[in-house]
Amino acid sequence: MTKAHETTLPALLLRQASERPRKAALREKQWGVWQPFSWRDYLGLTAEFACGLRELGLGRGDMVIIIGDNRPEWLFAELGIQALGGMALGLYQDSPPEEIRYIFELSEARLVVAEDQEQVDKMLTLRPDLPLLKHIVYHDPKGLAGCKEPGLLSFEAVCELGRKAVTDSVAEFTAMLGRIKPGDAALVATTSGTTGRPKLAVLSHRNLLSMAANLGQVDRKHQSDEFVSFLPLAWMGEQMMAVASSLLFGFCVNFPEEPDTVQANIREIGPHLIFSPPRVWEGLSAKVRGDILETTPGKRLLYNFFMPLGLKYVDERFAGKKPGLAVTLGYKLADLCLFRALRDRLGFSRIRSASTGGAALGPDTIRFFHALGVNLKQIYGQTEIAGISCIHRDGAIDFDSVGLPIPETEVRISEGGEILSKSPAVFMGYYKNEKATAETLSDGWLLSGDAGFFDNTGRLVVIDRLKDVMHLACGTRFSPQFLENKLKFSPYVREAVVLGQGREHVTAIVCIDMSIVGHWAEGRMITFTTYQDLAAKEQVYALVRDEIERINASLPEATRIRRFALLYKELDADDGELTRTRKVRRGTINERYGALIEALYTEACALNLEMEIQYQDGRVRQMCGDIRIETAGG
Repeated sequence: MTKAHETTLPALLLRQASERPRKAALREKQWGVWQPFSWRDYLGLTAEFACGLRELGLGRGDMVIIIGDNRPEWLFAELGIQALGGMALGLYQDSPPEEIRYIFELSEARLVVAEDQEQVDKMLTLRPDLPLLKHIVYHDPKGLAGCKEPGLLSFEAVCELGRKAVTDSVAEFTAMLGRIKPGDAALVATTSGTTGRPKLAVLSHRNLLSMAANLGQVDRKHQSDEFVSFLPLAWMGEQMMAVASSLLFGFCVNFPEEPDTVQANIREIGPHLIFSPPRVWEGLSAKVRGDILETTPGKRLLYNFFMPLGLKYVDERFAGKKPGLAVTLGYKLADLCLFRALRDRLGFSRIRSASTGGAALGPDTIRFFHALGVNLKQIYGQTEIAGISCIHRDGAIDFDSVGLPIPETEVRISEGGEILSKSPAVFMGYYKNEKATAETLSDGWLLSGDAGFFDNTGRLVVIDRLKDVMHLACGTRFSPQFLENKLKFSPYVREAVVLGQGREHVTAIVCIDMSIVGHWAEGRMITFTTYQDLAAKEQVYALVRDEIERINASLPEATRIRRFALLYKELDADDGELTRTRKVRRGTINERYGALIEALYTEACALNLEMEIQYQDGRVRQMCGDIRIETAGG
């Protein structure tokens, strides 16, 4: 394999197309049929698009913004601009207009690849405020055939420009590669923006490929592997797998037909590799347990009998013990009668490596998937280190840690308890933000902002964000993220925010899972109309109180949740309450729900709360209602 630090992403595309031209590199499901793109197709379309971009005046140092769902054209565009010596910047498809405008102004991008009419309309609305934006390129023509806006081009039209400009686009693409170097900037990734506006982290080809190569040494990937790309390509985790790792190792990347068909498409492909943030794993486990609540009594009995056997087997293995004969046989029987079918239903029948990162995943969720026979491993890293610095090794997975550093990566803990990392994958800096870069990099070390320590086996344990670790009035330290993950393991809880900094006890604001709680209510003849109506029901409060008391029983008394309220709306990224990767913005929560937080620490049993909510299209409306506040035991 070519040494990762001696090549570039477009050069790897050329190598893969030369060595295995007919092998499927990408697949996209359209009109109910999987449409394959060979490595030769992948190279040809990328080369044509790169030549077309050059005809439009794009070149070295330029930035192209890409926004839309996961499609092959995203990769063609990304690698095309990189071949010219430029940078690709991906945006989340549901980014609000204000955030998009800010990133366009900062990046000074002259061209955007917008997937479809929805994204094109968004760009056209913003265009009067963006004098540098000259071209909008779309690749889904539905609804755009009659649109004659200046600078609006189809993806095919850009490729046609490239074909007309040169006699052999692949030969021209090959010549371009001689002018780019591994240390050149290749990708600009937006940070999660938990404390404000996202920053733009600049990563080189060397950053991305050294990470992919070193990860591959401890988490093997093969040319024959299948991977399903369904998380936003703007997220570093998806770039890590669908771009850098796929180009380096040559496995096939599959794109679902629609966001709503992801689970069915995963089941059709049966991937060998999957990488998802905690919210996906939490959602899957909640769905399985929610479905069990609604299934036939016989199937529910089967689940309730065999799941404890699976958990017992997993707990003994995680404790470093060799499970006894009875436990092993019980697990094999459970796998035969239950877990194999569940894995198949989830599309995990061929999974060899399943990873989670981006935030901490609760121990209960890890136990659940290992009981099912899914080899789920935690990773740790940041956008600024190309996504990863630590991962669990096979056979050495535990609930508390995030494993060991990958090769060529050093991790140490500062005197203040902060996790610091150094590796070839550490980013080049923040785009046009020297102050933030200086605050994040120190003598080549990346300051994570996370609190952690090493356990007695040398594995890294991440406590929480340094700024988020809380202390009760009595001095007891606790991680709100840990308690939130405990809450979210309940199938009835969609989101939770745990509070308690400087207070006498811990409280929580909880958002129910509308789908699962709605099914639960219907099964008990509890009538409701809206989310707000359902969340206010006395029976729903009792349901969530029981879940909290069950969790409290497993916690030290000082950190048990004493009071809680069910919010009458879901936390939403459009309202600034969550990041696009669903991390809680605690500053926004404290500001928006200050009155509710104060009421949680009084004897009040209800509060009338008024607020503004914002829709994705920018519309704003007032929302108000009474929120009950209850006390939990345990």
